[in-house]
Amino acid sequence: MSQFRTPNPYDALPELPALKVTSETFTEGQTLPTAQTSGKMGVDGGEDQSPQLSWEAGPEGTRSYVVTCFDPDAPTASGFWHWAVANIPAGTTSLPVGAGTPDSGDLPQGAITLRNDASFKGFVGAAPPEGHGPHRYIFAVHAISEDSLPMEDDSSVAFLGFNMFFKAIARGTLTGLFEA
Repeated sequence: MSQFRTPNPYDALPELPALKVTSETFTEGQTLPTAQTSGKMGVDGGEDQSPQLSWEAGPEGTRSYVVTCFDPDAPTASGFWHWAVANIPAGTTSLPVGAGTPDSGDLPQGAITLRNDASFKGFVGAAPPEGHGPHRYIFAVHAISEDSLPMEDDSSVAFLGFNMFFKAIARGTLTGLFEA
């Protein structure tokens, strides 16, 4: 029996070829460092700093990538989106620490950051309710068969997911944990 209340949402999606996703900031199943927690949402010392992420090149036909961070264990019926970046050029296979900070200049040209569930464009760190148990922060990288997905300035992450569903040709995830 899993220690988590909700299933991994990626298990419900069609299977795709795997992309290996790694980070210099944390490893699979490891507690996220304090810098990746949310000062904006009240975590002491939290810096809302996106982690470093790397991924292997997608399969033939990859024309762009999407990177997201999702907490399926949030006490909502829809989880909580911490970060979403679409239209990352196919030649990019890593993002540095802090790339999710608005106006950092660390995202490649053409990449578009969507509004997270904390209502701003950028990365919001881990901030589960105190005593709620460990939460999973699933960083997903999708290889996309198009140069860009049809995102508007105010598109939601759900809209991104709908469009990505039809164009994703590979997927990889890396999960960090945090408990308050």
